[in-house]
Amino acid sequence: MSKKKTAKKKKPAKKKPKKKNSGAAQPAALPPVRSIESHLAGIAGMGFQERSAVDEAQEIIYDAWEAPTRPRAVALARKALTVSADCADAYNLLAELTSKSLDQAIDLFRKGVAAGERALGNKTFKDDVGHFWGILETRPYMRARAGLAQNLWDAGQYEEAFEHYREMLRLNTNDNQGNRYLLMPRLLEKNRDEEAEKLYLQFEGDVMAIWTYSRVLLDFCKHGESAVANKSLKAALAGNEYVPAYLLGRKKMPRDLPDYHGFGDDNEAIICVHESKTAWKATPGAMEWLADKMRLSDTIT
Repeated sequence: MSKKKTAKKKKPAKKKPKKKNSGAAQPAALPPVRSIESHLAGIAGMGFQERSAVDEAQEIIYDAWEAPTRPRAVALARKALTVSADCADAYNLLAELTSKSLDQAIDLFRKGVAAGERALGNKTFKDDVGHFWGILETRPYMRARAGLAQNLWDAGQYEEAFEHYREMLRLNTNDNQGNRYLLMPRLLEKNRDEEAEKLYLQFEGDVMAIWTYSRVLLDFCKHGESAVANKSLKAALAGNEYVPAYLLGRKKMPRDLPDYHGFGDDNEAIICVHESKTAWKATPGAMEWLADKMRLSDTIT
């Protein structure tokens, strides 16, 4: 494999596909993450004459991402695999564009994970733990693992999904992908409060709505109707006041999730509720408590 290309770390904000929405969306001013990545790869690769088959296949995938039609993108993904069977993003794209069932998607994402492992080699998994995603070559593997975790969760294979989310956070402690935003509400949904508390403390300064409202639910789970839960709710409302209306059904959720959001805006609230409503509904008394508090919102202390 060619020389590693290291990208500057940034907060986990990315464009959301409309069918399987997960993680945080980008602020509107930014271009699509995949376009940025292909541009970074082009810059980082300048001056290097040796290019592996995986590098060549990845270039084809960059073209596939920009393909004008689905059939063209699929054709390019299959072409990439003829260049290198270790091109994880080829399997990722085929999983996204050709899967007719969860089983098919899981199978393709598993193949993507395996391809990524072969492409990266054992040394990367030993030497670069904690820094994945910052190294461009690790991103196809991380995308494959994220896709696998999501589809395993959708298929009800929760324990294996949990393991993938935990491992991605170990490999990329900065969590540029935003896997914590998926793991946290799912831990709460399955009554993993202790693990949820540890995860929250790992990213305690996060101000995203999904994080602050998870803190609210976690405090309600631990303390019930209490001053602690009230304090967390007041802080969450200060960051995004629109979440309760969607969470309580007073405002209707859109059919498709927004592509972008800003801190504290309506779109962020929609994304937050999409990911966390199941956890809130699974917690006895939580929705009723929130409804009561919002009815008496001026008295939250």
